[in-house]
Amino acid sequence: MSAKKRNGFKREKIIVAVTGSIAAYKSAFLTRLFIKAGAEVQILMTEAAKHFISPLTLSTLSKRPVFSEIVSEESWNNHVELGLWADAMVIAPATATTLAKMTVGLCDNIVTATYLSARCSIFIAPAMDLDMWVHPATLKNREILRGYGNHIIPVGFGELASGLVGDGRMAEPEDILKFVTDFFQADVKNGQKTLKNDFLGRKIIVTAGPTYEALDPVRFIGNRSSGKMGVAIAQNLVARGAKVTLILGPSKLTVSTVKTDSNTEG
Repeated sequence: MSAKKRNGFKREKIIVAVTGSIAAYKSAFLTRLFIKAGAEVQILMTEAAKHFISPLTLSTLSKRPVFSEIVSEESWNNHVELGLWADAMVIAPATATTLAKMTVGLCDNIVTATYLSARCSIFIAPAMDLDMWVHPATLKNREILRGYGNHIIPVGFGELASGLVGDGRMAEPEDILKFVTDFFQADVKNGQKTLKNDFLGRKIIVTAGPTYEALDPVRFIGNRSSGKMGVAIAQNLVARGAKVTLILGPSKLTVSTVKTDSNTEG
């Protein structure tokens, strides 16, 4: 993929995988946005997703048949073929159940089976109630999935289906489109290496430079760190899509920072 930025897609093949959440209706808008941006879209649905949006609707929008079974008369290995076909797989909405299945490698439906077969970039747009979103099990599952190299699209804040107000809403289709297109567009040249946005959406704090810890009003313990290594790490993370807060001790380096003298400040 060229490092030069461009608008939309150039016929990238995208799987939109829909699971059983009330947010499934948004998958229709997401499908249309991807197609208008120039992508080819293949829809996958779990059986539970069909309770919230019809396969006919998504088939009409995508101009392709919707797959919802691992084994069918037409093909017994759709999930393998699709995993090789796609340039990206976007699971939107992804329920708490789906996250848990992906974490442990359980493939009892077309979505999770294709996920395990996929060789492409995976984007996950969670959707669930507030209490489910903040539960330690869900927090752990998200971290495990990130560790596998998946991209978790930040959830929205607002009124949820239960009536609660808080985090857990699936990101809006426009935000998901931007997240995915930014990933494809923002290859960054760094010498001879091309960096992908593998930290897109992550918030990272980097500390750099010297610190001086006071022993008394006159004496201190410090070091001669220049801060160059920490700044270089922060710049690399920014180039890879992260939102970075750099905390820099007393230094002559000119970067946008929050400066501190002691590691107890901030």
